[in-house]
Amino acid sequence: MDDLNKWRLVLGGSDADGTGFSLGGQELQMDKTLEALYDSEKKGGLGPSSPNVSRWLGDIRTFFPASVVQVMQRDAIQRLNITQLLLEKEMLENVEPDVHLVATLLTLRHAIPDKTRDTARQVVKRVVDDLLKKLTQPTLQAITGSLHRSIRNRRPRHNEINWHATILKNLQHYQPEYKTIIPETRIGYGRRTTSLKDVVLCLDQSGSMGTSVVYSGIFGSVMASIPAIKTRMVAFDTAVADLTEELKDPVDLLFGVQLGGGTDINAALSYCQQIITKPADTVLVLITDLFEGGSDDNMRKRAAELITAGVQVIVLLALNDDGAPAYDHSNAQYFSNLGIPVFACTPDKFPDLMAAALSKQDINGWAAREELVLKK
Repeated sequence: MDDLNKWRLVLGGSDADGTGFSLGGQELQMDKTLEALYDSEKKGGLGPSSPNVSRWLGDIRTFFPASVVQVMQRDAIQRLNITQLLLEKEMLENVEPDVHLVATLLTLRHAIPDKTRDTARQVVKRVVDDLLKKLTQPTLQAITGSLHRSIRNRRPRHNEINWHATILKNLQHYQPEYKTIIPETRIGYGRRTTSLKDVVLCLDQSGSMGTSVVYSGIFGSVMASIPAIKTRMVAFDTAVADLTEELKDPVDLLFGVQLGGGTDINAALSYCQQIITKPADTVLVLITDLFEGGSDDNMRKRAAELITAGVQVIVLLALNDDGAPAYDHSNAQYFSNLGIPVFACTPDKFPDLMAAALSKQDINGWAAREELVLKK
């Protein structure tokens, strides 16, 4: 496709587009799919008909790559208000799944009819499986590596010796005549029969946090598989739900959240206080935009109590790739003044964030190096 064709598709073929160019063949069909969405007010668009929308979904999958299809689907849901059609089985079978679609389905969870529920679950599972493939290994490597380094000791028992690290440490003690190394310093890992660190993911499930909920569920499930840490998942709106038992199945976990409610961060932090048994060895990740529906004063007091008790608290205003989030600037500043790191994090950075937190690094410094610090 040459530049003139591309400009014609971008400008839409109106009298003022300036190209004077006419499309034909497949390019004309591509133009019609774009017109149905982006010129819908002027030219009728897709309309509310399920067959029309299903046909359009098939067309865009034919003409555009998956990444573009996902953007166009998202625009169709927002611009044409076709959310209700996602409750229909034939629609779900034609969509290109992504985290935004999953967030929309979770919002509609209670409205999904029985005949469509299995299809909706399959759509969610496709996205979850894809994310697990991408995120599991980096998360395991970052977190387990951090924990191993944090518990390294110099007086290990014989069965706890890390021979590779010990040999590297003692290369200067190599004895040529004996062709061996004298291990003056032994390096090993302590016994890890119980968890070394506790992690609490405290997740705001209000409507604005949709994609963050999806990524949090994935990371929570992966972290729950690491024996050296004990991971708990707490979701909240105006009520608090402990979803820890669902961490073994991230699809069940996501269907256990209820997107779209109000927000009571104070109640969530109060519950977290009750379940934290090792404050000095606990990382509490509060994932919320800090728009408190209850008492700001009580929420702030609760956060201060957690810090005083020795809990390492981190506030993520978003955990997604959606760009700069909207958030309560006053509450963000208050938390920051308490020494609590406050920033938005992308999924690719989250494993390293948790590794840094579990090894008690300076998270504000880490965020600055990763260019995640909020602009004042």
